[in-house]
Amino acid sequence: MDLIKGFEHFVRDSEPLAPYSWLRIGGIAEYFAEPTSVEELVALVRRCHESEVPVRLLGGGSNLLISDAGVPGMVIRLSHPDFSAISMDGNRVTAGGGARLAHVISTAVGQGLAGLESLVGIPGTVGGAVHGNTGCAGGDIGQWIVSAEVLTHTGERHTRSGADLQFAYRQSSLDELAILSAQFQLESADPEELTRRMQKAWIIKKSHQPAGEGRIGYIFSDVPGASADQLIEQSGLKGTSVGGAEVCAEHANFIIAGDDTTADDVLRLIDLVQGRVREVMGVDLRRQIEVW
Repeated sequence: MDLIKGFEHFVRDSEPLAPYSWLRIGGIAEYFAEPTSVEELVALVRRCHESEVPVRLLGGGSNLLISDAGVPGMVIRLSHPDFSAISMDGNRVTAGGGARLAHVISTAVGQGLAGLESLVGIPGTVGGAVHGNTGCAGGDIGQWIVSAEVLTHTGERHTRSGADLQFAYRQSSLDELAILSAQFQLESADPEELTRRMQKAWIIKKSHQPAGEGRIGYIFSDVPGASADQLIEQSGLKGTSVGGAEVCAEHANFIIAGDDTTADDVLRLIDLVQGRVREVMGVDLRRQIEVW
């Protein structure tokens, strides 16, 4: 079977993946797809399953390190508007998995719906945010979810109710291939007050991130009682570099990539940081960034 026969209008081969990652690092995808409908997505996933071709879903790329060797199989990106629709029904917001989290937050705030505004400034898509239970000091996204429509690795669509889902720190029980959409039950509030709250959260969030729009990656999860940033700084690692990868001197849980940085540079720096923090602080840092 020709894997991409009939899918030529949205599948291409040998696609460079670096432009899709915030770190701007990585090799090529053997196949790269941007389907224009859920039906096309389902058909492609089913064919890949039948052909035993591995499939990966690419989100916003803010939490991703791609191997220099590239990625075998099919990489799918839900960039078409069909995957990013946002609708409202009373206090319930339904957002496509490909919708930008920032867009969902601003839409909800504008309609006087509270709950998600503390997540402002967190990059990525709704699908990625729900899968990883994105959160901050004000709570996490999982607490507002009432249901999610998912696509399995075999191409089957299912709806998971909130009662069936489990959320923990930066993780969820949603381990299917794709989150097609999610429903959030929010609370009514004054839009002006919500906007002020969102702006305050934005200012605080930006103060804890490196300045500028450089090639950066947020690397480790925090641990109970301490932030990864603090542990890395207290281990004397700010500004430490391996090859073209450097621990940010401004906020130590970010790694900055230079023009010639490789994924191997970043991985070796991650190993160095984990080893030093374990040695100095007695803490095992868990990697938050996903590695392909």
